[in-house]
Order: sequence, then C-alpha cells, then structure tokens
Amino acid sequence: MNQSLSNIAAHLFQEKLSNPQSAIRNQESRQPVHVVYGGANLFKADTINKLGRIALASLETYAPNFVEFADAIWLKGADRLPKYEELIRDLEFRLADNPEKVKTENYDAWLAWTIHNRVIEKLKREPIEDFRIDFEDGYGIRSDAEEDAHAISASGELAKALSEPSAAADGLRSQNNLSPFIGFRVKSFQSETYKRAVRTLDLFLTNLLAKTNNQLPENFAVTLPKITRVEEVVVLCRLLGEIERQNSLPENSIKVEIMIETPQAILLMRELADAGKSRVNSAHFGAFDYTASFGITSAHQHLQHDACRFARQLMQINLAPLGIRLSDSVTTEMPVPIFRGENLSEKQKSENKRAVHQAWRKHFNNVTCSLINGFYQSWDLHPAQLAARYAAVYAFFLESADEQATRLKNFIGKATQAMMTGNLFDDAASAQGLLNFFIRAAQCGAMTEPEILQKTGLSSAELKSASFASILKLKREKG
Repeated sequence: MNQSLSNIAAHLFQEKLSNPQSAIRNQESRQPVHVVYGGANLFKADTINKLGRIALASLETYAPNFVEFADAIWLKGADRLPKYEELIRDLEFRLADNPEKVKTENYDAWLAWTIHNRVIEKLKREPIEDFRIDFEDGYGIRSDAEEDAHAISASGELAKALSEPSAAADGLRSQNNLSPFIGFRVKSFQSETYKRAVRTLDLFLTNLLAKTNNQLPENFAVTLPKITRVEEVVVLCRLLGEIERQNSLPENSIKVEIMIETPQAILLMRELADAGKSRVNSAHFGAFDYTASFGITSAHQHLQHDACRFARQLMQINLAPLGIRLSDSVTTEMPVPIFRGENLSEKQKSENKRAVHQAWRKHFNNVTCSLINGFYQSWDLHPAQLAARYAAVYAFFLESADEQATRLKNFIGKATQAMMTGNLFDDAASAQGLLNFFIRAAQCGAMTEPEILQKTGLSSAELKSASFASILKLKREKG
C-alpha cells in the first residue's frame, strides 16, 4: 500500500476518532426504575412520602399477604402456593424464621414472600425514585394566572422539601422529602404553547433558586414534550444556560430530558441529542401521543403495539450508544376501586379487588416486557401502581439471579486465567453486562449487597467499582 496514503488515512482516523460528532454523556451511576408524573397544582413538600403511604394502603387493602399478592400479579409459581389462611400463616412463620431453608424446600413460596416483603420495605424507605412535577398533560390547560401561581407554589414546595428533613411517619423510614431524581415538565415549545412554556420555566427556576440560595436538587431535569424540531431543544438549552449564568451555577447543571412522542422526533433523535450536547441525559417514550399521531384508535393503543416496538428499537439504536437513559411509556389502566365508601357490600368489595388485581397484573406484565427489551425505566401515573412496579422489577432480577451469578463467576475465572497466562480475554462486554445486572439489582432494592457478594463471590470493593476491568485490576493487584 502507498505509504503516503497510509499516513493520510492514519491522520484522518486520528482526527475523527479524537473529535467524535456525538459526545458520550457522563451518566449517573444509577438509573431510576420509573418516573412518576404528578400535576403541578397538587405538588407539596411531602408529596413523595404521601404517595408512599397511599401505595402501602393499597397493598394492605387488596393483597394483605404474600400469597394474595402473588395471585394478583400472576407471579411465577403462584398457583402452587397454599390458599388457606392457616397454611399461609404457618408458611410465613417458617419463612421469617429461616428463609434459606424454605427456599430449598419451596422456592415458589420463598420468591413470592421475598418479593412481597421487599416491595413493602421499598415503599417505606424510598417509594419514588424519579418524580416529575407536571405542567403538561397531567396538569391540563389553565389560565395564565393559574399556571403562574402554580409555577411559584410548586417551586416553593420543592425548595421547602429540599431544605427540610423528613419526619418519618406512618411506618415510613424515608429520611428526606425528595426522590433521588426529580424535575418538572413544561408545555411543548411548539408555536401554540412555547410562550407559556418559557414563562413557566422562568418562574419555576427563578423562584426555586431564590429560595434555595442557588441550590438545585440532585439529578434535576427539565422535560421537553412533543418535540417536532431540533430548534426546540436548542432554544431550551440556551435558556437553561442563561439561567445558569445569571445564578452562578456550573454549566450544564440543569439537565434536559427529551420526550420521543412524535414521528418527527423519531426521525430526528440523533440530531436532538447532538443539539442538547451533554445537557440531554435521558429520553422518554410517549406511546399514546405517538400512536395517536398515526390515527391508531384508543382501543388499540398499548405498549406492545408494533408501532411502539419499532419506536423503542430506534431509540436504542440512536440514543443508547450515547449513554442517554431510556424510559418506556405508561400503563393507563389504574389499580383503583370501582366502588367507594365505607358501607360496601361483599360483592362490591370483591369487584374492587378484582379491578385492582387486574390493573396490577397489566402493569406487572408491561414493566416485565420493558425490562426484557432493555428498557429499565418506564412511567407510573398513580401511587397504587407502585406495588406492581417494584414486584415486576424484583421478580425480573430474583428469578434469574442464580443463573447470572454462575455466568459472571465463569467469566471472571476465564478472564483471570487469561490475565495470568498473558492471553487476551475478548468477551469483556458480556461480563460487564452481567455485572450491570447485579448493580441494577442492588440499586433498586431487588437484592442486598451481602446477597450479591455471596452469589457472585465478589468483594464489596469489586462490586462498588461497577467495572469489570476494575475487578480484574483489583485481582491482579492481589496476585
């Protein structure tokens, strides 16, 4: 080959590789398993803990023991659990006394009991992982005076929640009023609503920063819906940059979350991400706006529609390689009772339980499908959905934990042997994927760190490194 051409090619590749068009985002070490949307008019400093109490009350009312809950969501093995109260109580006693012994004798009972208990613990400790104060679909169309007032009141309540420690009450053990991730959604930047969206953005952030002495909550984001043009993301990012400059905030302190819910956004995803640069760190799929844009009727709008599958795959192709967090959409069937009041007949109570269980089952299945397809986050709209949400997430991890631990051990063994013999280990990506499985399981509460360490044979330092390469380095240092 001509030497001069080789030199030119080397120079070009060096230039292109050192200056990629699309920068990989610096991601947080954690991705929330869901996002809850709540109308801005309803947001208060204690909203997060209040939602946890509602979720616990729903679980206690409609699934007071682990067998009923397993039956409600059609958990694997639920049909083999005892149905009589005395047998259930006896099994609960034995599980509480020695869960590992029962696990070897009756895995189905152990799985159902473990998931039920961990859901309860999660709802008490950290009921919401990501919350979005909503000025769009969950808020509705209101007068300018009303939205102005709610932008001020909601941001004031957020500032209050940020500054005041939570007083644990009603069985909740949360030590703060905020979810680990939080933000707000403005109206679209399309011509009909952009002035209103910008005014709300300005009022909310100006009031929040004034009340917190220019402090933002951790993992704070502004969500931009119904995007049809790249310019909408450009304008939002410039506005946020100006707010940061005026308030002496570090650049890119306020993150942007783009919503993929129009055909134009599907086609422009990569351009939208590039326009936001490192400020865009997450993208949420809006299945119902998206399918409605094609004229798909409400009877056939659901997450498993072929149009939704296609859109999600394009999101993964275009955005996942950039390190942008992806979120699936929402289950619209709410687990709420049909009949209200204190003096209900037995038939009405039975109908209420049936309705709640059916909605839990639908949500459980949707969350499971999202997880299987690589979407580790999706939406919740009602606190009663949280029980099914966490049950699906925990079942996803617990049911395959033993198999994944065995595979990870084998990868570590092969890599260590290759390292000691001076050979190359060429499947590090698969090993990192297995490690990520356990990191996610720990972050969401599906598994405890001691459980993971016992199953995988990792040390605490190796697990916390969150890197397969770092694990090999630690092993090399230990000889």
